[in-house]
Amino acid sequence: MIIRPILALSCIFTAAALAAEAPKAPTMPANPIAKKKELLFSDDFKGSTPDKRWHRVVDTFKVEGGMLKGTQTRDKDVPAANGKPEVKAHAAVYGLEIPTKDSVIEAKIKFEGATMIDVEFDDRKFTGSHYGHIARARVHLDKVVMMDERDGSQNEEIKALQKDPSKKGEAAKMLVGKSATFPAKFEPGKWYTFTVEVAGDEMRASVDGNPVGYLKSAGIGHATKSKIELGVAGKDGYFGEIKVWNAEPAK
Repeated sequence: MIIRPILALSCIFTAAALAAEAPKAPTMPANPIAKKKELLFSDDFKGSTPDKRWHRVVDTFKVEGGMLKGTQTRDKDVPAANGKPEVKAHAAVYGLEIPTKDSVIEAKIKFEGATMIDVEFDDRKFTGSHYGHIARARVHLDKVVMMDERDGSQNEEIKALQKDPSKKGEAAKMLVGKSATFPAKFEPGKWYTFTVEVAGDEMRASVDGNPVGYLKSAGIGHATKSKIELGVAGKDGYFGEIKVWNAEPAK
């Protein structure tokens, strides 16, 4: 007759322990962390000839009606067959060859069926992370996720540990503090100004001038971010304009 109360107490203690272990999202700085310097790039997608620094990474992006439209067409895994390798589902990605260290990226974004829109920094010459992924600021309809990918989810050492069932706990410990999630709410069909600042090992995101995400992690401070990539998961996501500034820490 006392089993249920004991189980209930056990569940309470377990929940409390898990809550205590769950990492807290870092406090978002109210003011910008990066100071804009020279404008490195600007595109409103209204020109007749695309800038040569743009290039396709993962299908499909196209300029349509003065906007850059991203649509995820690799939306399911395709198993290997007839001598062709397996193809994994992947968000649509458009690349921009703009080397930066500290920067401010400002983009107009709109959800029209998309489930995620992001801005990412990569260094293809860096071999310590998958495909040279360095850092990412990801916007979902209900949250903003800030990621140090160099030392976190895309780190090759961590990915190798995750493949070994006996090492998954070790991998999980290494991922602590390498990402942060913040609740948010975005409406389909509405334009937002999404800004991502990088200053040293800090990254801050804001929407329409209001802070929505922040992360401080060593990988963000990677010295050479050779390119910027825009991503869209689902159908469809739009960029109405993008500007890239070189920057310096605001402090």
